[in-house]
Amino acid sequence: MVLEKLSSSLKNTLQKITKSMFVDKKLVEALVIDIQRALLAADVNVRLVLELSNSIKKRALEEEAPKGIDKKEYLIKIVYEELVKFLGEKESKIEITKKPFKIMMIGLFGSGKTTTIGKLAKYYTTRGHKVAAIGLDVHRPAAPDQLEQICRQVKIPCFIDKKQKDPIKIYKEFESELDRFDIILIDTAGRDALSDDLIEEIKELHNLIKPDENLLVISADIGQAAQDQAKTFHDSASITGVIATKMDGTAKAGGALTACAATGAKIKFIGEGEKIDDLEVFDPEGFVGRMLGMGDLKLLLEKAKQAITEEGAEDLGKRFLKGEFNLVDLYEQMSAMKKMGPLTKVMEMIPGMSQIKIPKDLLKVQEGKLEKWRHIMDSMTKEELENPEILARDRIDRIAKGSGTTSGDVRELIKQYKQAKKMSKMMKGGKGMEKLMKKFGGKMPPGMGM
Repeated sequence: MVLEKLSSSLKNTLQKITKSMFVDKKLVEALVIDIQRALLAADVNVRLVLELSNSIKKRALEEEAPKGIDKKEYLIKIVYEELVKFLGEKESKIEITKKPFKIMMIGLFGSGKTTTIGKLAKYYTTRGHKVAAIGLDVHRPAAPDQLEQICRQVKIPCFIDKKQKDPIKIYKEFESELDRFDIILIDTAGRDALSDDLIEEIKELHNLIKPDENLLVISADIGQAAQDQAKTFHDSASITGVIATKMDGTAKAGGALTACAATGAKIKFIGEGEKIDDLEVFDPEGFVGRMLGMGDLKLLLEKAKQAITEEGAEDLGKRFLKGEFNLVDLYEQMSAMKKMGPLTKVMEMIPGMSQIKIPKDLLKVQEGKLEKWRHIMDSMTKEELENPEILARDRIDRIAKGSGTTSGDVRELIKQYKQAKKMSKMMKGGKGMEKLMKKFGGKMPPGMGM
């Protein structure tokens, strides 16, 4: 989880609310102090922290909870809403409205512009767009080679001219060819600091290219310094949004996110790691939901759509509810889960799951099991996959030998299948969900009643 320490602190704060007997001024003040400490530890600007905590305190003490919501639930709702507002309030999604749609990337040295181009290319190609990139960074010797390598990785065309040192001429050289694509990702040069010559170069390119989006790439590890950088670029280079990179593994990410939000420069995407898939649209509602342990169903469904077709999901759902669930279905589920990313990230998106204290090491073990089970199923015949009931000892031993696993591993998979089959039978009929809820205690996690 990005901002894991902040997330953990905020979850502990919300648990204090749910465990308290009633909501009073003392509880609200203690809550506000906890939130202040958590945000300051995440490198958020002191003035912004005070503004947020004052808003929470004012609403908590003055507003009456609506009918049907108790005071504790409403207090959690206030915290959620104010944090969402704090981080920009609404998702600022890029809508592809024309062809070619030009996205120009600007930023300082080391911010991750070129790597982010690869991530954006993957993001848009998986959504059916024809994407190309053009390299206009003529100052850093390795820039064209790096862009070429990344474009090769995501399998998109890359337009570069390693001999030309004028970015205007490079763009004009390939301009006619770019019209064949839906989206053009434009890599520009950076500097050690925002200088007059950089601003001039960006303005010249902007006037020539007329980009539909002018995105500033900022490294989250610069923390609160992001505010000055975002504001100066915003005022000088007409940026339309921000991409925050290197969000993973830095406590300063809180400072960077809130600093950008404070400038009015909307954050469009966040990059959470080094992998080409580690990019997501920044949605303050979903982001805060994950931090508070309420999940992010919107992002979960988005990832699920990329992993399995709507028709496939519908067919699998019907088979599951009819009790026709077999190992082929389990295999498809596991393949989809693998495409959606690491289990730790998927768990964060499921409402209430982060409230269950599942050790990360255990989740990593489960990921290892999924991979092992895939090998086991690859060693099964079509008949065995469709009818697992025929898996007797001799078949189990053969499958174990063929997959490089043990007989115990195969039996564990069969046990997992039987549990899934049992659950599918529970879901049959009108009272399936009710039975399932009773089995798990029949309670929604704190904050989900809003």
